[in-house]
Amino acid sequence: MIKIISPSFIVLASFVLSCATNAQTYEKVKTTDHWEAYKSGSGKGRFCFVGSEPIKKKGAYKRRDKTYVLVTHRPNDKKNKVDIFELVAGYTYKKDSSVTIKIGGQKFELFTSGGTAWAKTSKTDQALARAMKRGNTMTVAGTSSRGTKTLDTYSLKGFTAAYNAIGTNCKK
Repeated sequence: MIKIISPSFIVLASFVLSCATNAQTYEKVKTTDHWEAYKSGSGKGRFCFVGSEPIKKKGAYKRRDKTYVLVTHRPNDKKNKVDIFELVAGYTYKKDSSVTIKIGGQKFELFTSGGTAWAKTSKTDQALARAMKRGNTMTVAGTSSRGTKTLDTYSLKGFTAAYNAIGTNCKK
């Protein structure tokens, strides 16, 4: 059954939508505790993603847009891109700042551009996905262009099931 993304989740797909030229609808393939998995497109244009919003947000900000994490698979791209990690902050990051992610005892540094943060390498993307599958929570520390420090906490409960669903639905 194909569904249009619900209004509360449409923000999560903004980046994916901007990258997909012909995708107008998404099929929800899995809903778990805190994660949702979707697929879109067909053939070589197929891609899948999981997304979630934080369960807790801290920071002395007056206004903040939606913040969320996506992990995307684009198996038919030339480089077989899987585990593409993307973090949207809900604000513009401080210029030349980085984001620190902690999962269990592991720490990851992401680079920022505008209001988005990414891993520097595909190896880091893959390490993040592995840590997310094993972890319970993920904390994200960032700094806005106004100098406001934020700390967001994401539940990883249900991540593995959602992640496995996109793996099944986005095979080469």
